[in-house]
This record gives sequence, structure tokens and C-alpha cells, in this order.
Amino acid sequence: GAATISGNFSSESARELEVQLRGGALPLPVKVVQVKTIGPTLGVENIQRSLFAALSGLALVALFMLLFYRLPGFVAVIALTAYSLFNFAIYALIPVTLTLPGIAGFILSIGMAVDANVLIFQRIKDELRSGNTLIRSIENGFSQAFSSIIDGHITTLISCTALFYLGTGFVKGFAATLGIGVVISLFTALSCTRVLLKFLMSYKSLRRPANFLPISQLPISSS
Repeated sequence: GAATISGNFSSESARELEVQLRGGALPLPVKVVQVKTIGPTLGVENIQRSLFAALSGLALVALFMLLFYRLPGFVAVIALTAYSLFNFAIYALIPVTLTLPGIAGFILSIGMAVDANVLIFQRIKDELRSGNTLIRSIENGFSQAFSSIIDGHITTLISCTALFYLGTGFVKGFAATLGIGVVISLFTALSCTRVLLKFLMSYKSLRRPANFLPISQLPISSS
């Protein structure tokens, strides 16, 4: 029940150390209420279920884009597929270990990826409703949505940087996958989507405003 403090201590520093040691001593009994052990099998199961959730989220987003945006939605699905492949390629090159928070960051980045496409396609719809031609509407849609897309991605990257350098452990994994996804989504939205959409517009059968907007919403002068 007795202890001594020895070493290069003054009486004042020894007293401070004594106070710190006594402060951590709890005069109350500790009772173990519950003990849980998570083995490797359960960990693998959680990872598999999280990956299934990520792929399911990607599929639901793709379905929404096809139903709501028609031909541009099809382009967005191809861009999202490329986005996912780019992500997994980067994960393999760095490499990135897909923990549960890391998968959560990937799922969240899917929303960021499709959000950029939604901004572009909605601007294209607005241009068509105002009576612009299809090609001009596409060009204006990308140019007018550009600043909003850049601002949204930069602010998210700032948050990811802060989480990565100030956070610990699982938080770093979440910030890393989300940051990688944000950068890749910026590339796929402004480059892949644009190239694919322009390629499809080279086919006369697809170059119709009705592929972008319901006929009832098109002005009579649209062509």
C-alpha cells in the first residue's frame, strides 16, 4: 500500500505527480457488464455487406438518372460506371484499405458524382425550355453549371483535408476515400460526361430535344 517516487524530481514536481496518480485512482469497484468479441468472420461479413450497400446505392442512383433524365441519364450511368472503376483503380495503386468508414466515404462520393451531373442536366433542361437549340443548350448547360460544381467540390475537399490531417484512424480512411472520390467525380462530370454526350449528338436519331425533356415541356420553336 506504499509507494515512493525516485529520480530527478524536485519536491514540487513529485507532489504534482502524486496528485496526478491519485486522481486516476477510482475508489469504486469495477463491474464487467458485457464482453463482446468480434472475430475475423464477422469483420468480413460487415465488409461484404457494406460493399453490397455501395453497389446497391450505385444501381439505385443509375435507375433514377435513367428514369428522370432519359438520354443524359444513360450518359450519367456510363460516367458513374467509369467513376467506380477509376476509384477502385486508385485504391489499388495507392493502395487504400477499404475499412467500413472508407466504404462509407465511397458511398457518399457517389452522391457527389451524380450531383454534378444533375446540375449540368438541369441547366440543359432550363435552356431547352427557354427555346434554345439542343447543341447550344448542352454547351450552356456545362458552362453555367461549371462554377457551382467547382465550388461544391472544393469545399468538400477542404473538409476532407481537415479530417485527414486532424483526424485519427477510421476518420482518415473516410476522408481519404471521400477525397479521392470527389476528385474523380469532378473529372468524370466535366470530361467523361461531356465527351460521351457530344459523341451521342453526332447521331441524328439521338439529336432530338425529346430525348432530354418531355414533349409537353418543350416550346414550339425548339429544334
